[in-house]
Amino acid sequence: MIALGCDHGGYKLKKAVIKYLEENNIEYKDFGTYSEESCDYPIYGKLAANAVASGECDKGIIICGTGIGISITANKIKGIRAALCHDVFSAKATREHNNANMLAMGARVIGEGLAIEIVKAFLGTEFSNDERHIRRINMIED
Repeated sequence: MIALGCDHGGYKLKKAVIKYLEENNIEYKDFGTYSEESCDYPIYGKLAANAVASGECDKGIIICGTGIGISITANKIKGIRAALCHDVFSAKATREHNNANMLAMGARVIGEGLAIEIVKAFLGTEFSNDERHIRRINMIED
């Protein structure tokens, strides 16, 4: 299951991501926000990140205007490796090398079409299980 979270700046893009997930029968849990009314991204970034960290959800997708603030917020939660990605290569690489469990995107940085391709890459790429990447992830977690 995918945890979703956004602020008002990411609301429209989150709706596009939800449409993609539903069309592909991918389960998700939406932690808000649920409108374009101004709100604070840390609330929704933390809710989604805690769901991933606890095991309630397998991965997460979080969106704000730039993706920066919400990714910083998520990365404050122990066990979260949120990667801010604005291209497909980075989304694949962060899954293969960092075993990132959350994808952050900026709705004011990228368009809907590219965002969906990034989501596809992130969700469709497995961790490499390479010893050197495992070692580095352990160093991050320590």
